[in-house]
Amino acid sequence: MSAAGLVLVVAVALLSVPPAVAQTVAIVGGKVYPVSGPPIDRGTVLLRDGRIAAVGAEVSVPDDAARIDATGKWVTPGLIQTGSTLGLHLLDVGGQVDTREDSLEGPLKPAFNVADALDPTALPLPPARMQGITSAVAVPTTGLIPGQGVMYDLFGERVESLLVRSPAVMVIDFSRSGKAAGGGSRAGIMKRLRQVFRDALEYDRRRDDFRRAAMQPLAASAEDLEALKPVLRGELPVLAIANRKGDIENALRIAREFGLKLVLWQGAEAWQIGADIARARVPVVVEPLTDVPTFDQLAPRLDNATLLRAAGVNVIIAQRDEALHRNLRFAAGNAVRNGLDWNVALRAVTLAAAEAANVGDCYGSLERGKVANVVVWSGDPFEFSSWAEHVFIRGREVPRVSRQTQLRERYRKLPPTY
Repeated sequence: MSAAGLVLVVAVALLSVPPAVAQTVAIVGGKVYPVSGPPIDRGTVLLRDGRIAAVGAEVSVPDDAARIDATGKWVTPGLIQTGSTLGLHLLDVGGQVDTREDSLEGPLKPAFNVADALDPTALPLPPARMQGITSAVAVPTTGLIPGQGVMYDLFGERVESLLVRSPAVMVIDFSRSGKAAGGGSRAGIMKRLRQVFRDALEYDRRRDDFRRAAMQPLAASAEDLEALKPVLRGELPVLAIANRKGDIENALRIAREFGLKLVLWQGAEAWQIGADIARARVPVVVEPLTDVPTFDQLAPRLDNATLLRAAGVNVIIAQRDEALHRNLRFAAGNAVRNGLDWNVALRAVTLAAAEAANVGDCYGSLERGKVANVVVWSGDPFEFSSWAEHVFIRGREVPRVSRQTQLRERYRKLPPTY
């Protein structure tokens, strides 16, 4: 199925998320962290038919409900990984990685959607689930406008059953990579983006002239200009890759000029202009495990998230490194270690991430009616010594099995050799 077809499939996904198995589950006795409200001691979370049916200290548990004793445990929403390639990489027999975007020529690819590259059997998914990650926003990364990212749940048999929102974001790269891909320089990026946005508005006004070839050539194809319409209407968020202060300022400038709904991603030097970002009401996706100096980020700080939050910025925490997706909770813990409030860190990997992807009404917190993505932890999820004992995605408990655990069990049972 094409990406355009998948958009139609996902149009009703947020209205009705069918569970893989209709089941009623009661998680009882744990310390419940709803995110949208204060913690609940000895609380109950009731899951029914893929949704959260009730949350509280005085919840009546049906006789037919499967009970999970969470006494002494912590109960949170499932974690959301923002801005990654998790689940996109397909390995062929030659071991080559294919993100399904490299063959597309040119730096401007607004119509490209990564949905067709999702692989429900991708090897990184089970380890991520076992670390409490239940959803992800997967994105393309090559080009000045790499294309459309999607939000999906990490458990299902077919792509259509995984998708939550497609598209969820439009990616624009203001960083060094974006300059190399299509702008040539910081000024070149701005010039090219202004041109393609103005052409998209012109195309929308003069469709008949375009069909008759009665207007000057435009900066992109009709398909790509069409894909920018929801961006320019402020309906589809722009996930803007920017680390340097000047690149972040340019992203904010473009957003003001064209009325874009902006989300900054990476933002290593964002702490330097936290007040400006807060005034623009732009959230920032930070990566606390990779905030170290590089050529593209000369002044990062490990307390970036803390400084941004103090300035009034809505912070989202992510872990982009392909080999470390499963370490999202440790990235949040690292932010806490560097001064971020624990509750803010939990919100940064749950509700704040859901809101940035326009699904905060259905994901990211433990509230009645929301999708039942829930994790029961042995202790503080941001501590190395804790682990996810139960992971529910759309109300169905996910097996704690991965390629790694299968190999461990296989070789543990081999007879000794002498």
